[in-house]
Amino acid sequence: MKTYNVNEKGYYGEFGGAFIPEMLYPNVEELRQNYLKIMAEPEFQKEFNQLLKDYVGRPSPLYFAKRLSEKYNTKIYLKREDLNHTGAHKVNNTIGQILMAKRLGKTRIIAETGAGQHGVATATVCALMGLQCIVYMGEIDIARQAPNVARMKMLGAEVRAALSGSKTLKDATNEAIRDWINNPVDTHYIIGSVVGPHPYPDMVARFQSVISEEIQWQLKEQEGKTQPDYIIACVGGGSNAAGAYYHFLDDESVNLIAVEAAGLGVDSGESAATSALGKEGIIHGSKTLLMQTNDGQITEPYSISAGLDYPGVGPMHAHLFKTGRAEFISITDNQAMTAGLELCQLEGIIPAIESSHALAVFEHKTFKPDDIVILNLSGRGDKDLDTYINHFNL
Repeated sequence: MKTYNVNEKGYYGEFGGAFIPEMLYPNVEELRQNYLKIMAEPEFQKEFNQLLKDYVGRPSPLYFAKRLSEKYNTKIYLKREDLNHTGAHKVNNTIGQILMAKRLGKTRIIAETGAGQHGVATATVCALMGLQCIVYMGEIDIARQAPNVARMKMLGAEVRAALSGSKTLKDATNEAIRDWINNPVDTHYIIGSVVGPHPYPDMVARFQSVISEEIQWQLKEQEGKTQPDYIIACVGGGSNAAGAYYHFLDDESVNLIAVEAAGLGVDSGESAATSALGKEGIIHGSKTLLMQTNDGQITEPYSISAGLDYPGVGPMHAHLFKTGRAEFISITDNQAMTAGLELCQLEGIIPAIESSHALAVFEHKTFKPDDIVILNLSGRGDKDLDTYINHFNL
């Protein structure tokens, strides 16, 4: 049977693997040998599900967006990950990984963050479990996501600035990997997306798959069927998309749409549209699609949204793109901002700018009146108010 899931060697088709320095091999191997076993333990399952319910507030609602649906003449449901504790989908994964780290006997947690949502989610679970937390964040992102930096510090985390390169997410990830090499024994690296060496892309996708699991039964309640016609999600590294797609990956009757950040335009030189611009390469331990120069130097991505300006994409998404299983659409800053404001005014929901990229698809693609379209609203817009204010002169 054809499958879009990871194989036993850690690959999605030709993408994935673990391209890591020798120093990291023991850490990654320890995780690879144990993650599925630990996740299958009834005690782990019980603790994970209990925390998702009582701490995160799951299940997140599947909300029928009536006015948005009327405007675009189709049935639009929003999967409300913005209503999770900490304001985004990121916490699903950090809860899973902190429980994993504890079972592996780790006492120190490191993470990288771009928009700050994963940093906040990591700081949150470290406070919950009483573990030391260090978050690496690009200097530029620290400036544009100040409220999230304050949240992390209030939660007891140390925020370390990445001062190299573009001083954004890619560089924060480099710093976190350096830290892990230097502290291999007591430290677990909570990667925030479906990127990095195997088993991270698969492990993060599994923790996020609670999203598609809930979609199935919630849609059954509302529409009498478990499969939507379309699932739309924004993709930077791609964890919210991986979670929304997960239970539908091999069901080709469900169309998958991945939305990337075109920045100032795909060909403007200021973009993060990896599927349009990327070539095969290796970044942060996995083989995937990557924005790079002809001689293989990583090019700097750009997006108005701090969570989407990553120069690559997770290996699952590289495979979905290459095989044509998912349709990839690139949305500019302006299109995303306009779509975000539209959701505010039609539905009374202020979305994260990452999610606003996904919302812009409705201006670009026509759906049938009876299509059921589920959009994963991956985060709320509190963190982006400054960007909205400046963009619209509010």
